Amino acid sequence: MTVEITANETATPSPPSGARALAPDLARGLMLLLIVLSNTGFHLWKAEHGPSGWQPVDGGALDHAVQFTMITTLDMRVYPLFAFLFGYGMTQLFLRRTATGASARDTVAVLRRRSLCLVVIGLAHATLLMAGDIVGYYGLLSLALGWLFLRRSDRALKWWIGIGAALLLFGALQPIVSAWLNGELGSLGDAGAEPGAAAYAADDPSWLSSVGTRVESGLFVTFVAAPLSLVGGGFTIFLLGFWAARRRILEEPGRHLPLLRRTAVIGIAIGWLGALPAALAHIGALDVPDDAQSESGILGLVRDVTGNAAGLGYVAAIALFAHWWARRPAGRGARAVTALSAVGKRSLSCYLAHSLLFAPLLAAWGFGLGAQLTSATMALVAVAVWLVTVVGAYALERAGRRGPVEVVLRRVMYGK
Repeated sequence: MTVEITANETATPSPPSGARALAPDLARGLMLLLIVLSNTGFHLWKAEHGPSGWQPVDGGALDHAVQFTMITTLDMRVYPLFAFLFGYGMTQLFLRRTATGASARDTVAVLRRRSLCLVVIGLAHATLLMAGDIVGYYGLLSLALGWLFLRRSDRALKWWIGIGAALLLFGALQPIVSAWLNGELGSLGDAGAEPGAAAYAADDPSWLSSVGTRVESGLFVTFVAAPLSLVGGGFTIFLLGFWAARRRILEEPGRHLPLLRRTAVIGIAIGWLGALPAALAHIGALDVPDDAQSESGILGLVRDVTGNAAGLGYVAAIALFAHWWARRPAGRGARAVTALSAVGKRSLSCYLAHSLLFAPLLAAWGFGLGAQLTSATMALVAVAVWLVTVVGAYALERAGRRGPVEVVLRRVMYGK
């Protein structure tokens, strides 16, 4: 890949030996804010939900503005960001260990233990608090993809990225083309999608009786949805993280500025424009049948498939910010950036902390506030919960301590 650096653009200074690069941690820290916001609809268990089952449709003008913004910028746009960073982090660890003399086989074994531990953590998280856990999902994906691809050549990686992209495109276009050929385009989809809050059992007044629903949902996400995503090309963004980590794109964004700029502009534009029809239909500004708005409807499919482009665009935009930040004189904002990257370093602990705060506060078996909040007020609660984790992560950073879950995970990976 050709590196283009103009006379006014120098490469981002590489971090000192043993230091962490800013961009990956910054991206993880921001990602957690986007995740906690995108999950808000699942906790509004008394709200009236739309055909897709994701966002509520009730509330006032401010609530509709929040719903519109979330559909356009967050729904099915944060998970690709998570997948990319997950794959990037795996490859970082693999390259770092093998560079210090560890064998590739032993390093893959370390990552295998990590993946298995993440599956266990994810299932426990789903059972106890949040059925929509994604840690177990990506733990299973990393178990398979780490074994299959970490030691593969760049050539093989590119081939499989291309195959995955083709599978994703085919999966999105096939039902649309089939319905069009059969003259059934208007009836594509199912307007009776179950609200996502039902899978969380957030409306169950008994925590114990709600466990069964959460276990069922957690097992489905981990052991059904994850394997299906492998078959359907869902591994593509994960492997792009592998490819990018081999080129140190997030560690050295200054060496990849043209690529990052194109990815940020084109990716975010495609992602937002692809979700715009679904967002307009949701708030009633676009008159389409309910079937077209459902998860398997035309607008839902377009929203979902363009989400991958938005996720990659977000990563590129954060890398560009990190490049700009590294070159500016130290000054205002340094504490905020440090706090945000501290969250990224403890992303797993902070992610689980969201549920520790959310579930008892919002579920019917807790304080039941999910029945009282609207889309707008729920978004404020989500930001407040994220800020609590930012404060906690910053305190741990100042004390020089890792997150508690990261400590456990490292013990499982490396032993005493």
